[in-house]
Amino acid sequence: MVKQLRSQYSVTWTNKIAEIPQSAWDALALPLATPFLEWEWLNNLETSGSATARAGWLPNHLTVWRDRTLIAAAPMYLKGHSQGEFVFDSQWADLAQRIGVEYYPKLLGMTPFTPAEGYRFLIAPGEDEDEMTALMVSAIDHFCDRQNISGCHFLYVDPAWRPTLERHGFTTWLHHSYIWQNLGFETFDDYLGVFNANQRRNIKRERKAVTNAGLELVTHTGDEIHKSLFPQMYHFYADTCDKFGWWGSKYLTKKFFEQLYAHYRHRVLFVAAYQAGNRHQPMGMSFCLTKGDRLYGRYWGSFQEIDCLHFDACYYQPIEWAIAHGIQTFDPGAGGRHKKRRGFPATENYSLHRFYHRRLGQILTSYIREVNELERQEIEAINAELPYSRRGG
Repeated sequence: MVKQLRSQYSVTWTNKIAEIPQSAWDALALPLATPFLEWEWLNNLETSGSATARAGWLPNHLTVWRDRTLIAAAPMYLKGHSQGEFVFDSQWADLAQRIGVEYYPKLLGMTPFTPAEGYRFLIAPGEDEDEMTALMVSAIDHFCDRQNISGCHFLYVDPAWRPTLERHGFTTWLHHSYIWQNLGFETFDDYLGVFNANQRRNIKRERKAVTNAGLELVTHTGDEIHKSLFPQMYHFYADTCDKFGWWGSKYLTKKFFEQLYAHYRHRVLFVAAYQAGNRHQPMGMSFCLTKGDRLYGRYWGSFQEIDCLHFDACYYQPIEWAIAHGIQTFDPGAGGRHKKRRGFPATENYSLHRFYHRRLGQILTSYIREVNELERQEIEAINAELPYSRRGG
């Protein structure tokens, strides 16, 4: 669907990112810090059958063109549920039902199944960002009004983009993730040095447990990764999902992992655990992505319960690799019970929301303001308990 806006712009909504030339999209996405808005990643989610209408993720991407040049874009989805978002709004849906509002479908801006900061509108260099944002928000408002959509929601947004959206009437909901920052570390021992003596012993003991189990951890990146490891990673991922029930829903298909090999392995990092002397069949594996000075943990799995392997494959080995390769930020993924004691402080992240039903908007906007203050207090309380030494913390 194409709508003319003024004489110089046209706005298009499309249900397939494949209808947008990869080179045009990536001209906007590649300069960003996040890898999760790049054409190849988003297209793979669609073509692999992972993010589809059948799965409750109908692609509904917004693009802005000047003549035949793509100058702005927003990957978006129409959602019939709230699964795979990691921002939990089921209470909002319940409230909407009680006051006679249909909460679903809703319009969502995020990378599906990816609780990693960095979402924003993609806008070409040299364009007026505020003007382009106003144009895109207006198109979203018009679409939601015409389609009777209850709200528009942007999750895990780029913090630098948040003020722009707030100026255009979106309400910020505060959350937290657990993020490791490189504090000028040159070695893994430098990282250990920020902890108190007790926690340093714990981390060394956990890594020793993996060695004592006869395992060797090997980091594979880019072209070094054998093709067979991609479907193998799917089996580890699926096994972990099965162990955790609804929390571990299998959103990604085997085809998604297999398709990473051809066009996206340059961003992939696997930490594979092998029996010492046998690198043919990993006993467990973690899956990360890297771009620039950032590292992102995504999934992990192991076919055997091996003491402390999760901590080493998902935290310590990636941190050691990150330090050696100049990585400044490591987001290990959702959840936090184990992370805060291993050098991942609670770090603010944001979702932004706009409601098209007046009463629902009034109630939820007031609620968000209240819970934001409670969230700030929780972040402070979590970080007050980090096991740092006085000189390190």
